[in-house]
Amino acid sequence: MKPPPKKPIASGHARGLAHGRASRRQMLRGALASLGTLGLAGCDRLSNTPAYTEILAGAQHVSQAAHRVVAGRQAMAQEFSEADIAAHFKGNGTLAPRDDDYLALQQGGFANWKLEIGGLVAKPVSLSLADLRAMPSRTQITRHDCVEGWSTIGKWKGVPLAHLLGQAQPLPKARYVLFRCADSMEGLTVDSRYYESIDFDDAYHAQTILAYDLNDKPLPIANGAPLRLRVERQLGYKHAKYVMKVELVESFAAIRGGKGGYWEDNGYEWYAGI
Repeated sequence: MKPPPKKPIASGHARGLAHGRASRRQMLRGALASLGTLGLAGCDRLSNTPAYTEILAGAQHVSQAAHRVVAGRQAMAQEFSEADIAAHFKGNGTLAPRDDDYLALQQGGFANWKLEIGGLVAKPVSLSLADLRAMPSRTQITRHDCVEGWSTIGKWKGVPLAHLLGQAQPLPKARYVLFRCADSMEGLTVDSRYYESIDFDDAYHAQTILAYDLNDKPLPIANGAPLRLRVERQLGYKHAKYVMKVELVESFAAIRGGKGGYWEDNGYEWYAGI
């Protein structure tokens, strides 16, 4: 049996922050337990059940402002040791995109895949997976906290988003970073591809990376190959998988449902701090 995660020794202030984060997770899990009869089996199957969205708006989240007062804008998510890594990293959301363009890229080993960085930038960028692997990287062992209440620890390696933004040079009007993904959520005949967004505080955070490796191996399909966002201070639905394009925008009011993300358009909170 795998031993429980080791808890590093922390200062009184750090212990207080950890306690606050743990309390929020416990509140979320307790609330979700009352929804067992809904039969939810994956983030891609979550419905717009009023009870569920009320929980997301209430017990699950602290406000963005309160979270930053408590934890600080540069606060780091807890990192773990190699011994804490789970033997299997459970997939969240879509586990295998069905979109033809993604399937063609997958069949070619993602050799023709390109990450496009555009929108409100001075220098639009197009990067292959090899280009990304040649850039400065960050490796971190962190815990993924899913909106459904489960958690898994994994080792991620990827390019800091801050480095990529430095390449593209955001324009002064840019306020948010939008991630457009390859997986359709509501059938292949409508524009329902997954998307997410974060603000510049999280975009430039040291632990925010676009990851191409999980546990020292290329990302599996179920975990978001070839590239996924890791924004460690937020819940799992913010960690966009199958990323195809990064777009800098001033507002997302005119993008799809106007709330900044697929699940946000369906009632979830935009800021999912933990």
